[in-house]
Amino acid sequence: MARTRTVHRCSDCGASSPQWVGRCPGCGEWNTLVEEVEAPSVPAAEAWAGWGAAGPVAPVAPSTRTVGDEVAPIATGIAELDRVLSGGLVPGSVTLLAGAPGTGKSTLAVQVAGAMAAAGASVLYVCAEESPAQVRRRAGRLGARDDRLWLSGEALLPRVLADVDEVKPDVLVVDSVQSVADPELPGSPGAVTQVREVAQRLVREAKQRDLATVLIGHVTKDGALAGPRVLEHVVDTVLELDGDRHHALRVLRAVKHRFGSTAELGLFELGEGGLAGVPDPSGLFLADRLTGVPGSAVVPTIEGHRPLLVELQALVTESSLTEPRRSATGLDRGRVSLLVAVLTQRAGIGLGKHDIYALAAGGVRVTEPGADLALALALASAHADLSVPADLVATGEVGLAGEVRSVTGLDRRLAEAARLGFRRAIVPASSPEPPDGIEVVRVRSLADALVAALD
Repeated sequence: MARTRTVHRCSDCGASSPQWVGRCPGCGEWNTLVEEVEAPSVPAAEAWAGWGAAGPVAPVAPSTRTVGDEVAPIATGIAELDRVLSGGLVPGSVTLLAGAPGTGKSTLAVQVAGAMAAAGASVLYVCAEESPAQVRRRAGRLGARDDRLWLSGEALLPRVLADVDEVKPDVLVVDSVQSVADPELPGSPGAVTQVREVAQRLVREAKQRDLATVLIGHVTKDGALAGPRVLEHVVDTVLELDGDRHHALRVLRAVKHRFGSTAELGLFELGEGGLAGVPDPSGLFLADRLTGVPGSAVVPTIEGHRPLLVELQALVTESSLTEPRRSATGLDRGRVSLLVAVLTQRAGIGLGKHDIYALAAGGVRVTEPGADLALALALASAHADLSVPADLVATGEVGLAGEVRSVTGLDRRLAEAARLGFRRAIVPASSPEPPDGIEVVRVRSLADALVAALD
């Protein structure tokens, strides 16, 4: 008779070790090995039986020939989500929706389930974390109740699949995949083995039934998906819902998408009525902006294919500390330190003995190098106590020699700035001709840009 054995498995990558060690031998992370009881192996024929190994062989065909019917995505009814999904959920696909607690994953899932049910699709919502009564109340608050939206309170995988057999839904939502367990596997819900095997079984069922499936997953305190990384590999699409819980803005990105581009971005505003799409994000970010205040500059950024105007703010004060403070909110702290060094060495603005606070206003995160020039202007403006003109935007990457380098999508950036009433833009010297409605000031170096903006 086969025996169980104890292994230590990494909660990040799923690698196993016969004994506990401080550092995972697979991914190199520290203190991620968790003790688990491993079930005895099963014969190969039994293990592969559910995957249709004994079924008919799929025909080989050239890429120019269509095999079967082309499957069109099903619109979710949420415009910002459909934008990220390139049209909607594809039947037979598995989408993983991940995010930190409090960002609104379950709220978005209930809204999607209600909208698709209202459009005529049959939706089964598995409430593995919350009770069906809690989800029913949330659906009522969001206006998502519908006779075609079914709620299941099961958390055991065989019972979940039995509910799928009974309802025969078009869409399956599992909230969350870390809370569903297979009683035939060792470990508690959320363990590495459980999460991996449950996800693979749900993926298998989705493919066999042409069932559009949405799995909700949590992320760790470092922002990584909780559970083994194999979870990201077995699904078709990975969506990340990001946002500061102290701000209403939520950003939805596709980290992986087998049916379309990962360059699109969805923007939502979280309110009492759930997540509402933001039709004019630039206007939202700049709505409360104060003009004529030192330490403020506006940058036209590109997120996916969408141009966004974001206000970057900086505060520079003399420091009494041996190591001055460097604080960055919504910005890369390393990039802030780099620009401080370039301003000191190439532009003669000594910031080394000052406390520096920099942020992207509105709760958005700006990481692209095209924001370098605007952030440098905000830092110099705060240090000199001079304001950047209210009708001016700036974009460009700043190099270590103090040069200003070109950025992509400049025409879309400047067109968005002109739409919102900005009349001038500081851009790299190699930039093409601007669109109508805005005048450009071409600069080769950061020093030239400081003269153009603060002289």
